[in-house]
Amino acid sequence: MIHEVFPVGPLQCNCSIVGDEATGEAMVVDPGGDLVKIRAVLEAKKLRCTQIVVTHAHLDHIAGARRLSQMTGAPVFYNQLDLPLVEIMEEQAGWMGVAVPEVAPPDASAEEGMKVSVGGVTGEVMHTPGHTEGSICLYFPKDGLLLAGDTLFKGGIGRTDLPGGDARKILTSLRERLMGLPDETCVVPGHGALTNIGDELKSNPWLVGL
Repeated sequence: MIHEVFPVGPLQCNCSIVGDEATGEAMVVDPGGDLVKIRAVLEAKKLRCTQIVVTHAHLDHIAGARRLSQMTGAPVFYNQLDLPLVEIMEEQAGWMGVAVPEVAPPDASAEEGMKVSVGGVTGEVMHTPGHTEGSICLYFPKDGLLLAGDTLFKGGIGRTDLPGGDARKILTSLRERLMGLPDETCVVPGHGALTNIGDELKSNPWLVGL
């Protein structure tokens, strides 16, 4: 597996490129902006984007997905429960003081248990509502990697005070879906520093409390 993670866009969303060295196929997860940078990383790693996954439909995670799809022909996957957030993209842009990006419904809804593969690398969709209704994490069990979106952060969890947020649901998602993963699982949150499940179980006040 090839995995590159780097911040993009005005809110420095963690964008991941997950690739298969043998086939040169790659998925781009949360292309929230800076498409020039994303394409440069793909080129440097000799990868071609064949899948685009968005963990949730807040502007800082989805903003570049449509354009990247048009450039590469790759389908875009996110959970259809976040379509109400897509419908208020102009309002979202107003929250952040940025231009309204071109967005569209997903080519397929990223549902619980869905497998997303590039070559021999396969991720599994985990539906983890709470930050938004359609929030997902992408889990690569063979590689011990969790792309957590804004569900889990180093020392924190996703906010629930924006449209679609639900504090009860995010705590349920954390308890029932993420806390049972192996301690050594590397967690790439939607923003900020990487962590792992074991460290969060020991020190994250939201998880210790659960």
